[in-house]
Amino acid sequence: MNAQPKTLEGAASAPFYLPQGDECEIFAAAAGADLPVLLKGPTGVGKTRFVAHMAARLGRPLYTVACHDDLSAADLIGRYLLKGGETTWVDGPLTRAVREGAICYLDEVVEARKDVTVVLHPLTDDRRILPIDRTGEEIEAAPGFLLVASYNPGYQNILKTLKPSTRQRFVAMEFDFPAPAHEIHVVARESGLAEDRVQPLVRLAGKLRALKGQDLEEGVSTRLVVYAATLIARGMPIARAIEAAMIEPLSDDEDVKRGLRDLVTAIFG
Repeated sequence: MNAQPKTLEGAASAPFYLPQGDECEIFAAAAGADLPVLLKGPTGVGKTRFVAHMAARLGRPLYTVACHDDLSAADLIGRYLLKGGETTWVDGPLTRAVREGAICYLDEVVEARKDVTVVLHPLTDDRRILPIDRTGEEIEAAPGFLLVASYNPGYQNILKTLKPSTRQRFVAMEFDFPAPAHEIHVVARESGLAEDRVQPLVRLAGKLRALKGQDLEEGVSTRLVVYAATLIARGMPIARAIEAAMIEPLSDDEDVKRGLRDLVTAIFG
């Protein structure tokens, strides 16, 4: 594990995040140079926690947007709303971040509508501007503004991909499931369950992840392992906690779930 930089402001109060490599240093360097950052990796491996951690350490406000099919450019930029009988312009989260010099994090950016990426382009090159057609403004990003986006390259269809022309506007980092010893420490820290009791859960997670692309669309996330450990730490029987947190969320297919339960039995008896 790499030593964390000691020069960042809010390290003591930052949300817990255990680095897997030099991602903290890369993010800090990119932020210092006003370079947009792209995080790639499976769901539930800590991308959102990482951004919150780094925002706190850098001492910058953070606007997080969970992208979805109906998210439009107007949702990010803002719109006119009727307030007290008057029409008033209200900034969206991206515009507020640009004005304030904050971090704007677009989680799973490929889920948003296509017009969103068009809006991002002038913010991800040396112009660092946000044109707002509805108001006629062209806002220059305040010092400290940083655009961060994430997506899961392994869970896309042909209609939901990030174009190379967009990807190449970012400094990119790839996140993956942590090594077992690393994951055991993270899960124990987050759940309060002793590491020796977390170990078989992490072993099971590794077996389940090996089924991705066969019986499962996605491997079990570290987040779900934390959920299972948390339930066990609160007194729930192991088998029931695993069923609720690591089996049912992965599949609705009864045959698949029976196969997953066989793995649980092989590991836990």
